[in-house]
Amino acid sequence: MSDGPGRGRVGSDVLMEVGAARALAGARTCFVGIGLPSTAANLARRVHNPGLVLIYESGAIGAKPSRLPLSIGDGELADTADALVPVAEMFTYWLQGGRIDVGFLGAAQLDRHANINTTEVDRGSGRPRGRLPGAGGAPEIAAHCGEVLIALRHSPRTLVRRLDFVTTLGHGSGPGDRARHGLRGRGPVAVITDLGVLRPDPETAELVLTEVHPGVTVGQVREATGWPLRTADRVGVTPPPSEVELRELSTLKSA
Repeated sequence: MSDGPGRGRVGSDVLMEVGAARALAGARTCFVGIGLPSTAANLARRVHNPGLVLIYESGAIGAKPSRLPLSIGDGELADTADALVPVAEMFTYWLQGGRIDVGFLGAAQLDRHANINTTEVDRGSGRPRGRLPGAGGAPEIAAHCGEVLIALRHSPRTLVRRLDFVTTLGHGSGPGDRARHGLRGRGPVAVITDLGVLRPDPETAELVLTEVHPGVTVGQVREATGWPLRTADRVGVTPPPSEVELRELSTLKSA
């Protein structure tokens, strides 16, 4: 694991993955995105929440992969699932029916109200807009899961003042916006990055810094954020990864 400035011998990505896994300790069901969310969800099932039911967009319910899946169509998900359902049923019955507790998403860009861009980015004057993987199931996940967790690397290019494209609604333009659009769930409740944890303010729905990872300062987080970041009255420090968390994460990645 590579070291980041001021982060000791544990890499910044590891701090993010472990922190994201801990956020699933009390969940019952989780709709999992590929990439960082999948790493965190599988680590959570191994360490913090053995009964966590992992659900993937391809229709796998109760997947128990022995390694990190390469995509939602990875055969490992089907082979280890408790049940397989058609994609249409997954969305109309399970997701839109409000039967999934937590949705776990990544993002290419995120704004202060936890809205997500995974569609395209502005590459500057005279250059064509850069295409990203697209929405997938993220808009439906954010709309209908009981709550949403987001994991992404922290930089001014990813946490931006204004999205280049709104793919997935988090808290829209502020309090009440989700209700006005008829969205079922609470929306994003935490954003876990490689620097710390941000949560929406109950009054404004704007993300505020509530915790930093070991060795990270509030100043570093503010410098890496594309808007004037507010902080909680008291900013905590996340506990360092345990030996068990590090061992299981290493096992997952090396399988």
